[in-house]
Amino acid sequence: MRLRTRQVPERPAVGEELLNAQGVRLTLGGRELLAGVDVSVHAGEVLALLGPNGAGKSTLLSVLSGDLPPSAGAVLLRGRPLASYGPAELALHRALLPQSSALSFPFAAGEVVRMGRAPWAGTAASAQDEAAVAEAMAATESARFADRPFTALSGGERARVSLARVLAQRAPLLLLDEPTAALDLRHQELVLRVARERAAAGDAVVVVLHDLSLAAAYADRVVLLADGATAADGPVAEVLRGPLLSEVYGHPVEVLAHPRTGSPLVLPVRG
Repeated sequence: MRLRTRQVPERPAVGEELLNAQGVRLTLGGRELLAGVDVSVHAGEVLALLGPNGAGKSTLLSVLSGDLPPSAGAVLLRGRPLASYGPAELALHRALLPQSSALSFPFAAGEVVRMGRAPWAGTAASAQDEAAVAEAMAATESARFADRPFTALSGGERARVSLARVLAQRAPLLLLDEPTAALDLRHQELVLRVARERAAAGDAVVVVLHDLSLAAAYADRVVLLADGATAADGPVAEVLRGPLLSEVYGHPVEVLAHPRTGSPLVLPVRG
């Protein structure tokens, strides 16, 4: 009996809308966490989700990934309702990096990255498995501990291996939840450079960040959330303005131009 080979989805064209959320609301435990959020995501861009703690950034990412169904509103992935995708098909279109990755068994780091290739089993793309794993580990500077148990790695090393797993999946939509939280300065920059490279290659990247200056340096567009609603959505320079950020974050903020690149530097007012 011949095994059925699944089809590899076509790569999106640069600028194509991959994901569209319309009027998304989410209520859990009687509390409204998202209050009618609209957001679109396009191939070839890095979109940063910003906002203070409790604003709804990670919750929105969970809805966009399909992990949480919205209480109201719609999410379309490549023009189809997100809920119409089964788990196996969904994994061909989007890759999700959660805030933390818990593994009970001491898999080697290289095996954890190789798990990112599981969605492509039975497709022609499975021939790229070894190359995808090697490329992802090189990009995240995690190849040197490929044989070490994931559970024995430091927090920052685990974060890089988890990102490598997502990159190895080679889905055209990457959803990254606070990927820089456990990283030192060098590797924070590395992660955002990788995000920019994926966007330059035609992927869409949605990333939750707390560092506003990192977002300013690497994102194409920003969605600023406050109390589960959209406070602003637009290009970096239009959204990252002192008065708006001061209001949303509840602390005075000043925005300066970087002396060399001109990109916004966001600083809290002190003293």
